[in-house]
Amino acid sequence: MSTLTNPFEIARETLRLLAVRRIPPTPDNYLTLYQEITGAKPAAEPFPDKQLRSLAAALPKTSPDQLRLARQLDEAVKAANWEDYKNKLVEFVSTLAESQKLAWADLVSDLLRQWDAKHIGLTAARKRESLEHVLTSSGANPETLFNRLQNLLRSWGQGKESGATTSSEAPPTGIGAEPTSTAANTDLLPELRTLFAFTLESAIATQLIESPQLSSDARALANDIRTAASTGQMQEFLVRLKRFAFKLELLAEDQAELRHSLLNLLRLLVENITELVVDDRWLHGQIEVVREIIEKPLSQRAIDDAERRLKEVLFKQSQLKAGLYEAREAIKHMLAGFVDQLADFAEATSEYHDKIEICADKITAANDISELGSVLSEVMRETRTIQINAQRSRDELRSTQKKVEESEARIRELETELETTSDLVRHDQLTGVLNRRGLEEMFNKEVARGKRHDTLLCVGLLDIDNFKKLNDALGHDVGDQALIHLANVCRETLRPQDTVARFGGEEFVILLPETPKEEAVIALTRLQRELTKKFFLSGNEKVLITFSAGVTQMLPNDNQATVIKRADEAMYKAKQTGKNRVIAA
Repeated sequence: MSTLTNPFEIARETLRLLAVRRIPPTPDNYLTLYQEITGAKPAAEPFPDKQLRSLAAALPKTSPDQLRLARQLDEAVKAANWEDYKNKLVEFVSTLAESQKLAWADLVSDLLRQWDAKHIGLTAARKRESLEHVLTSSGANPETLFNRLQNLLRSWGQGKESGATTSSEAPPTGIGAEPTSTAANTDLLPELRTLFAFTLESAIATQLIESPQLSSDARALANDIRTAASTGQMQEFLVRLKRFAFKLELLAEDQAELRHSLLNLLRLLVENITELVVDDRWLHGQIEVVREIIEKPLSQRAIDDAERRLKEVLFKQSQLKAGLYEAREAIKHMLAGFVDQLADFAEATSEYHDKIEICADKITAANDISELGSVLSEVMRETRTIQINAQRSRDELRSTQKKVEESEARIRELETELETTSDLVRHDQLTGVLNRRGLEEMFNKEVARGKRHDTLLCVGLLDIDNFKKLNDALGHDVGDQALIHLANVCRETLRPQDTVARFGGEEFVILLPETPKEEAVIALTRLQRELTKKFFLSGNEKVLITFSAGVTQMLPNDNQATVIKRADEAMYKAKQTGKNRVIAA
């Protein structure tokens, strides 16, 4: 058969051979037959230098053998020699396995010899305890276990030669322990006494300012432990320490009862306020903040945050209430003026009626028509006067009515603004997103909407990675700005129907309505990418902010607590597996 040159004919012949030979029409089979028809040699596969360099870079380089292997693999990649690369790697693995096997055999033999040998200051129980500790702490890592066993045997050998144990093998010291002459015990006991005294003075006495007697007892104990030198003094100190601990326990119970009583008193005051205030729409938001703090375990951060927000709201309310008072006073003055105007008008009308009555008497007593001219002129003059007064009163009444309507509209506007300002406590004042109270309301709305329309609801919980380090390194002000930056990126990236709420500290909850779980994961992953693109600036320094997130889907029997807990567990897994990732529950 002649060699075909026309591409269309070659393609047709290739398809024919696939059908005749009953070969699956895969790209590789098509290429093989195509090359067979044209007589072309198969093209060599490209050398995977990128992948092989990546493999070599991932290998450890802590020993001379590992460094030599890395250099050999790099040379093989440069020469594009796969066989040399494979041989060097196989040779290194074989050598490593052989050396490890021989090393373990030597180590076990040495362990048995050292176990049977007698060492000064080391009993069989002590050896068993130290060996069990090494096996328990390092059993999961063979290399670490091998090194620690070598160090253990070396310490046993040093004890045999020098007749003393190392500090890591020193017998325990404490109350009732036998005196020992080892250097480790001599150095360690004063350090422990000093540490104990420092704890009593700095960590305990300073927390007992409201209990001067206990604070004094703590300082006395600290002084006693510093000077204790004998076993008897230590035993006496132990008795006094137990008595002191019992007093601390009683104090803690008293303080817990006092805190509970104060919270009950505050709860009664809040309930009483809600009963006394008739129109409490403007007060509702503030009462809810206080009630939320009362119903949960006390947190200084939550109290400080609520105090700051309430101060802002109270300041705005004082301004709004002043405007409201002025508007109401203006209405009072206008109504008073209107009443005065009505009184004047009534008085003028009464005088008019009196004068008309006099004119009527004159008309009755007139003998001819000439006498009626002056009377008619007086009637026309008085009628014109009362008409002018009536028109002026009407105009003033309309003006007053208009001012009253404007003042009433201003009052309604101020009352609405006052109620809105009070509801600001439902938002987080730092970031502008919803707080827990606002989240609860929005969550209930989204759940109800999802049930009505039979749609899905996903909940995401995200937590900023290494936020404490950011605060410690750059300060809390920068940390607050980082939270604001994250909230802004969330609003810019997520959909309008999605809800962002600050759940506490550096944690945010995101509600994703009408969203399956897979799409929710994609949405939060996209948010992570946007956060890496939009750098947070601290001064002129770019600070990369990342977060770990957990996503879960709302189930029929879920409530807010259960679904957030499931998202929190997924977020914790994201933290454990490397951070800066999104995991679905």
